[in-house]
Amino acid sequence: MASKPQEVSVEEKLRALYDLQLIDSHIDEIKLFMGNLPLEVQELDNEVNDIQNKSQQLQQEIDASQSGMQEKKNLIKDAEVLIKKYRDQQDKVRNNREFESLDKEIEYQELEIELANKRAKEFELIIAQKKDLYEEFNVLCSEKKEYLYQKRKEFDQMLQKHEEERIDLMEKATVFSKNVESRLLQLYKRIRSKAKNGLAIVPVERGASGGSFFTIPPQKCIDIAQRKKVVIDEHSGRILIDAALAEEERQKILPKIRKILIES
Repeated sequence: MASKPQEVSVEEKLRALYDLQLIDSHIDEIKLFMGNLPLEVQELDNEVNDIQNKSQQLQQEIDASQSGMQEKKNLIKDAEVLIKKYRDQQDKVRNNREFESLDKEIEYQELEIELANKRAKEFELIIAQKKDLYEEFNVLCSEKKEYLYQKRKEFDQMLQKHEEERIDLMEKATVFSKNVESRLLQLYKRIRSKAKNGLAIVPVERGASGGSFFTIPPQKCIDIAQRKKVVIDEHSGRILIDAALAEEERQKILPKIRKILIES
């Protein structure tokens, strides 16, 4: 006569389920870490682009100032040509009226030269200042590009390492999930999918649920401590276990998780 399969106690089911939760939580942490790494690289990439844009803007301002300075220098040359022309004409005029008229033209051109020289010097000062700033931006950009390169390299290495860890832990989670009865496993997955932090089973500590922090009634705390039935927190919808059981499973499972991470 075939013997009946040994029935698994509620306590054993809860232990197996919490073991699975510990592994799944660590997988969640890896996913979160891997999700934050690209953001860090993207922020650095944006910073490099911002520096490059500012550098390009400075170069455009330098080019515009150089064009303005050259324009003033050309104006000075043209004014000097006109002054020479007017002075040559003064040597040939026959009356004072023509001489005074040319004299006014010379005076006007000399004033134009004076103003143009002033503006040219202002442009020269602006160019010198912006060139210094431009060089600073170029040095900063080179440093940031090198740092970005190293970060991308580091990211690729970490991505590969954590992906290997994640795969190993998921394989372990698959093994552990086989120790949980189908009905309870489905309940766990359903609760976990709705929980923001992915916690479907939590310990009761100091009379409150680790999921909602609402006080658990004394009778329910007794039921949880006895480990004879699955107790659901009416506030968070999570499965509740006692703190002692949770600590025992952490002491048992976390070293195994660390071993997986070291070997990955």
